[in-house]
Amino acid sequence: MAIRLPRLSLDRVFPFLRWGRNLNRETVRADLIAGLTGAAIILPQGVAFAVIAGMPPEYGLYAGMVPAIVAALFGSSWHLVSGPTTAASIVMYSALGAMAAPGSEEFISLAITLAFLVGAFQLILGLAKLGVLVNFVSYSVIVGFTTGAACLIAAKQAQTFLGLDLPATGHFFQTVGYLWDHWEAFHPLVTVVAMVTLLAGIGAKKFWPRFPYMIVAMLAGGIAAALINLFVGSEQSGITMVGALRASLPPLSIPALSMDTVQQLVPVALAMTLFALTEALSIARSLAIKSGQSIEPNQEFIGQGLSNIAGSFFSSYVATGSFNRSGANYDAGAETPLAAITAGVLLLALLFFVAPLTAYLPNAAVAALLILIAWRLIDIEQIKKIVRADEKEALVLLVTFLGTIFLKLEDAILLGVITSLIFFLRKTSKPKVLGRIPDPESKRRQFVSSFGKDECPQFKMLRLDDSLYFGSVAYVGELLRLYREKYPEQKHLLLLTKGINQVDIAGAELLVKEAKERRKMGGQLYLYRLKDGAMRVLKRGGYMDILDQDTVFDSKEEAVLEVFKRLDRDICKNCDKRIFLECRTIETAPR
Repeated sequence: MAIRLPRLSLDRVFPFLRWGRNLNRETVRADLIAGLTGAAIILPQGVAFAVIAGMPPEYGLYAGMVPAIVAALFGSSWHLVSGPTTAASIVMYSALGAMAAPGSEEFISLAITLAFLVGAFQLILGLAKLGVLVNFVSYSVIVGFTTGAACLIAAKQAQTFLGLDLPATGHFFQTVGYLWDHWEAFHPLVTVVAMVTLLAGIGAKKFWPRFPYMIVAMLAGGIAAALINLFVGSEQSGITMVGALRASLPPLSIPALSMDTVQQLVPVALAMTLFALTEALSIARSLAIKSGQSIEPNQEFIGQGLSNIAGSFFSSYVATGSFNRSGANYDAGAETPLAAITAGVLLLALLFFVAPLTAYLPNAAVAALLILIAWRLIDIEQIKKIVRADEKEALVLLVTFLGTIFLKLEDAILLGVITSLIFFLRKTSKPKVLGRIPDPESKRRQFVSSFGKDECPQFKMLRLDDSLYFGSVAYVGELLRLYREKYPEQKHLLLLTKGINQVDIAGAELLVKEAKERRKMGGQLYLYRLKDGAMRVLKRGGYMDILDQDTVFDSKEEAVLEVFKRLDRDICKNCDKRIFLECRTIETAPR
């Protein structure tokens, strides 16, 4: 017999074929306008993020070109914009700074190779349909990390903001301590430029929210520096400039995939892959809720992976979804990913016009912008909500935040994820086990809580919620043992298993053990509403041969009736509980 393979739709291989059908004069016009806005935003951000990442300024713009275009073509979100981000930049700087001098050729080579590896991991996860993995990264991990990253950015840029010459150190508290001890050595004119930039950015954000506030801030800082240099002189002012960018298309590059380099970068790449995908998918989902679009996590993984792989051959470091550029893209009226593609293409053209102008951009202005970005990263309202809502999530946030401050950033991300998973596993290892009885007022035998109510002297009913797997069998097994010892007269046990999503081998062994113990007592174990996946495990493992197919029911009436047939009638005649409808068929013994 010939095996028929499922047909692979071109729309799934090339997602742009789907949204391409929606293009018309109106949507194209809206996308072009949104793309122009996006290009204007990425210009100052690209420079600022490259400084955070320890890369030459033009590399931040390179990361906003090819990766943005490829991610828009092959992703599933219609509004997500990929490129350099604060989080990706600071993780990369922290990790690679220990391997090479920031800004050096070796550092740049490592950054490009890291982008390739991150892209490869993202692509593999997408092709393997493992998009569900990001669900295990708690939102509290994201909030804790970004808050810690904001503190690191602010501490690192404070030296440039104040015009201090800070010794190279990667430790947060060493940086803060040095600033505290030497604050009086700050350069007043440099600080004036930084303050003008900061206040201009804050004012533009408040009074002209639709206009790119970073451009306003940079212009204000540049004008302030020019005026100071005019009256004081550039040598006396102490104000240094970023310098003119390279006015060229992104140069071709090749990842350095030697065995030693790959071994060095794999741990960092894994952490960045997990965090970058979580960041991108979270942004895509939040925008999809507003637009009514459906997001495909696996396709988004593929799009992000291809964007980083392609970017690594065009001098890009790790790119991922940007919250502020994606939000601005949506607010600007973008209808399709053509807007993000337009922004990437326009950035290629604008680079030739903007590159010479950065020669007049003060480093202090860039530092002020980065401090403003850092402040906006700290979401006070979300932190308050997490702390008030759930103490465990609050602890995850705190652990991730402290890890970001004290540890390597890639280790901080993994620590936050592990802490979050520990709480998740702890919760699933203790599934709810609730006593149930039929509601005497319900003709449909609706089961209700048995707490504080009479139960059948011979028949126990328990409802299990959550999975019965290796992590929970010890807890559930101990509870079942206690029930047997405390209520030995209740020889028959009916487990309501509708809430059990899965049963593994350990869970199957527990059910078999309980069935044997019940038979020793003269009773039996019964299962009600066992799901197909759990039943499949029991059948394939041969466990149903021991449990007996006749003790598994899909109907409440059948389950109760079968158990009722096996009850001791002498005990029933002297029972005044009368829990089940069938109890009415038995005459009460004379007293």
